[in-house]
Amino acid sequence: MNEMTGTTNLRDHFEITTLISGFFRTMDERRFDEGWSGAYFTDDLRTTTPLGVAEGADAVRHVEEATGRFAATLHISSDVLVQAEPGARTANASWNAHMTHVHLDSTLQARGEGANPLFTVGGIYEGNLLRTDSGWRINRMSVRAVWTTGEPPVLPEETATRVTELTGAQASS
Repeated sequence: MNEMTGTTNLRDHFEITTLISGFFRTMDERRFDEGWSGAYFTDDLRTTTPLGVAEGADAVRHVEEATGRFAATLHISSDVLVQAEPGARTANASWNAHMTHVHLDSTLQARGEGANPLFTVGGIYEGNLLRTDSGWRINRMSVRAVWTTGEPPVLPEETATRVTELTGAQASS
């Protein structure tokens, strides 16, 4: 069997896809023990999300904080596309994501009777990865929402202001 798909080695594709799946599972299981991010990211990680741009430890904290705004989450990745020359130390990847978020009881109470308990997002992630001595790690990652249903979480005032400034959209605070 040919080990190549286009120019990407199947082993690299498998390792990067597994890395992405592991990152999503870590978020959903909230396994944020000390040093958790080292299994997925480089120390100089840079993220771009609807909440803005963050780097290094701030980017990791943003992942933890965003997940903590919900009672539960389920992130599903699909259609992972990897571009890497065989033996290269860098790769680019993109993947689709279906992200379901269950609101905290406090959010539902603040919104009143009949509030939708779910906020669902269909989006596209893009990442740049580096091959390290420990395997592939993401060093740049962005997510763009393609569609949403339900209402986003209630955000702290400072965060809501930042979302409004970045996107022009009104955020719940």
